[in-house]
Amino acid sequence: MNSFSRMLSGLRKRLASRRQAIEETRLRVTNLTRDTVLATCMEIADSAAKRNKGLLGREGLAPGEGLWISPCEAVHTFWMQFPIDLVYLDRKKRIRKLVSDVPAWRLSACLWAHSVLELPAGTIRETKTALGDTLEFLEVSAQPAPHPIAARNFTDSQH
Repeated sequence: MNSFSRMLSGLRKRLASRRQAIEETRLRVTNLTRDTVLATCMEIADSAAKRNKGLLGREGLAPGEGLWISPCEAVHTFWMQFPIDLVYLDRKKRIRKLVSDVPAWRLSACLWAHSVLELPAGTIRETKTALGDTLEFLEVSAQPAPHPIAARNFTDSQH
């Protein structure tokens, strides 16, 4: 193998590991206004392919799980197998609209939204989340840690 081939191979490996790290990024979503946690393992749908798939094909969401779709103003629950809560956010991560327990075969939209959180049904009620509340997104390790997780602020500028 010549030096160019080795360099190209190394570059491919580094790019593949970066792609995997990006796909494994999870977020902790905290309601700063209510001092409650909406999700501890929020996935990010920030590409067309991820936004199109959404939660389709899943059998449910465990407590603490969810999907942040960005950018997004509207979602559907066609072919979904479980109800979800929807939290629509503006660019400053303030809640613009809440929809609880959305069953399958529904459409929902908020023209003022920049993104939407899809959460397990009942999350809005359990966390007492309300219109106007502000959320914070922190990146957390995809692997469970035995000690408190070091987190960094996750902003839209990274998307």
